[in-house]
Amino acid sequence: MLLDTLKLSKPLIKAMTEAGFLTAKEVQLKTMSRMIGAQDMIVSAPEGSGKTTAYVLATLMRLKFGVEEAPRALILVPDKDRVQSVLEQFELLNKNKSIRVIGMHGDQSVESQMDALADGADIVVSTPERARAIYLKLGLNLNKIIMFIVDDAELIIKKGLQLPVSELARSITRCQHLIFTEVIHGKLHHMIDPFMNFPVIIEIENLSEQKLDTRNQVLYNVPDFRTKINLLNLLSERPENNTKCIVFVNTRLTAQKLYKGLIPSVQKTAAILNPLFFDQPGFSSVVDFVENSEFSTLIVANEGTGVIFVQQVPVLIHLEVPDEKETYLNRVMKDVNSEELISVIFSTDIELATVKKIEHAIGHPIPKQDLPEGLIIYKGKSKTNSKDVVVNEEATGAAFHKKKESNAKDYNFSSREKAKMNRKKKH
Repeated sequence: MLLDTLKLSKPLIKAMTEAGFLTAKEVQLKTMSRMIGAQDMIVSAPEGSGKTTAYVLATLMRLKFGVEEAPRALILVPDKDRVQSVLEQFELLNKNKSIRVIGMHGDQSVESQMDALADGADIVVSTPERARAIYLKLGLNLNKIIMFIVDDAELIIKKGLQLPVSELARSITRCQHLIFTEVIHGKLHHMIDPFMNFPVIIEIENLSEQKLDTRNQVLYNVPDFRTKINLLNLLSERPENNTKCIVFVNTRLTAQKLYKGLIPSVQKTAAILNPLFFDQPGFSSVVDFVENSEFSTLIVANEGTGVIFVQQVPVLIHLEVPDEKETYLNRVMKDVNSEELISVIFSTDIELATVKKIEHAIGHPIPKQDLPEGLIIYKGKSKTNSKDVVVNEEATGAAFHKKKESNAKDYNFSSREKAKMNRKKKH
């Protein structure tokens, strides 16, 4: 589609043409009018789909010129590299030099960034923890913010930066909220629900046109690693699942942890590929495991293993999603002479971003399976008792629960009395 369909100003159309953007991408076509219209949005789209360009254009359209004393747009990204790339995109498309854009991250001194803010900025691109730190020092004025943007939200959650995002958002009286992510899941909603009300949700798939011939695949979305072990035990002890199976984890230490977490009936037929300790049952190759009739489950660590041939093994279970999607794809590609084979993924919300990348590569979504009845959902332990919940037909084990009123917190203790994180402005 031509750029004219985005209904941008002539200077922005000219800037995009000079930068080599001759057509509009799907994510830009579906979001631009809503962003310019100041709607709250959650946009889910894969890497390289044009999300950053979309919100950069929308920000420049909404701000038009820079005259305010305080920033009007706050953009949060997960790390220094993303700060730099977003600044480069603004530099590429912003031909209005009255609009001032600054970046903030942990490699710079707080004092220099506060000085830059004092000199004047219309758009601030920052990591969440640095923006929060400067806000608490009264260096970041949020009174004039009209656009609050979170990019690569799934990576921010993976880094555990939900708290500064939520606190900054709730410290702004009223503005437009835009969330950009590769995947939408429960942890994302847990972060943004306190400050977003009825946002428009737009999802862009961009699946590969070429569908790969793979094993049959199934996805289980589980809340944590302990529940993954419970699910593996539950599936492994069923008579219909008594077949050769390889269980993949990321590290050798995790392989040991998994082996110790198996129930006795499953553990007695389980072994580890190249175990750390000689007193644990193990094999030096997958071929030896396949030829041995006493063991049905082999635990394999991705760490230091390299490429292994798994065509002879009917069931593959990825208890942890590999960091690189190519590792997974090499295992699940179907051999010409293969019989019915299956690959199962146990994925937490944080790992769903990698699952999305896998789906884009294979050209179709992986079917999601409901958690089986009787599965114990691990909810953490207190000092006096465990808080495990058993899945039944009525309750399917949500990953989060509502906080008690006594545990609710609307301010940050570390700020002392200097700048409480609430809607009251301190500057």
